[in-house]
Amino acid sequence: MLTNAPLDMEYVRAQFPGLQSGWVFFDNAGGSQILKGAVERINTFLYEKNVQIGGSYEVSQAAAEALRQAREAAQLLVNAERSDEIVFGASTTVLMQNLAAAMRSQLSPGDEVVICVADHESNIGPWDRLSEFGIVIKTWPINHETLKLELSDLEPLMSERTRLVCVHHVSNILGEINPIREIADFVHARGARICVDAVAFAPHRAIDVQALDVDYYAFSLYKTYGPHTAVMYGKHSHLLELDTLYHYFYGKDKVPGKLEPGNPNYELAYSILGITEYLQQLGRRAGAAGKSPRDQIEAAFSAITAQENTLVERLLAWANGRDDVHLVGQGENTPGSTRIPTIAFTVDGWVPEALCREMDPKGIAIRHGDFHSRRLIEDLGLAEAGGVVRVSMVHYNTLEELDRMTRELDAVLDAARGGARQARAGGA
Repeated sequence: MLTNAPLDMEYVRAQFPGLQSGWVFFDNAGGSQILKGAVERINTFLYEKNVQIGGSYEVSQAAAEALRQAREAAQLLVNAERSDEIVFGASTTVLMQNLAAAMRSQLSPGDEVVICVADHESNIGPWDRLSEFGIVIKTWPINHETLKLELSDLEPLMSERTRLVCVHHVSNILGEINPIREIADFVHARGARICVDAVAFAPHRAIDVQALDVDYYAFSLYKTYGPHTAVMYGKHSHLLELDTLYHYFYGKDKVPGKLEPGNPNYELAYSILGITEYLQQLGRRAGAAGKSPRDQIEAAFSAITAQENTLVERLLAWANGRDDVHLVGQGENTPGSTRIPTIAFTVDGWVPEALCREMDPKGIAIRHGDFHSRRLIEDLGLAEAGGVVRVSMVHYNTLEELDRMTRELDAVLDAARGGARQARAGGA
């Protein structure tokens, strides 16, 4: 649901107590600030329902009800058809490793899995390790001229033995939204399935797994305004096929419990209600009062996108205006708004870590490195230089915070450049 109403930034920032610290948080792709409502849900569970589910007594029944509500909240968040298509795990990395382990018996030597060089390692490593069982791993390259994934590069990798294609919805370095529905249609037409890492997408846009027609889709809540836990969606029919990761008496039909060994973390799962309620409140404030909960979430993300677009445009304008800053990724936000506010760059004469450390005493949190997308950094020839500088923003960030950062960066970069000129003049 589209809306033209702006975000109420005073309300938004009041929901994130961590923003009162005085720091400017531009490392949100590494972990966002947590919602007050999510923390309150965690506390409510721990204080009022902190027992094992499955008992006949009242508090155990309340704990089971809380877990049921958590699955329904996650179902709403991703627009799944069923709540038992939701699997909880400690992180996206763990969920992908569990998925690969549960899928292994369905794969035979000679079957093929396609991974993407631009993906986070969590959606590469678990599949790559299947090669020891005779599974053939193929790599979908990125176009070095456009820094985009091209279906023409995927086409020659597909065969009648291709079982799975693993891809990211957004690169946590390049920041470009991939056309997942188009990729899913392409993959399904060739008899394979698709597994999507959505970690870098989930904080920024409404997720609709049914519209995307994905088979598996995972993201981390600690990067989506919640605590350190994660969610995976899987089509119910596919989850039924997977092997159990739990005790022997958890049969294949025990979905999703068979994929949550030891049971999920109840209190962290329950926190999802704080996230969906916040998004619904944003949607109501953006003009969707009286609409369905799903419509409200879509309206919230429409307003979030508008706010984030202003941040993207301001930071890209700054980067494009300096001849010593080189963007890693698209230098503009296309009319379809395919750029999320995760922006990476290099700077002439600077090691990324050194530039980030210049911002530390100024209370501005940015980050350097490869962000566990090491294969992409190596593929782009940036590993030896220490990777990239990454500024990752979300909707609670403001233009004032961004301008503060760019002023500080300008001062540091210009001072260093002036010092270099003086040194050269002195040497002459």
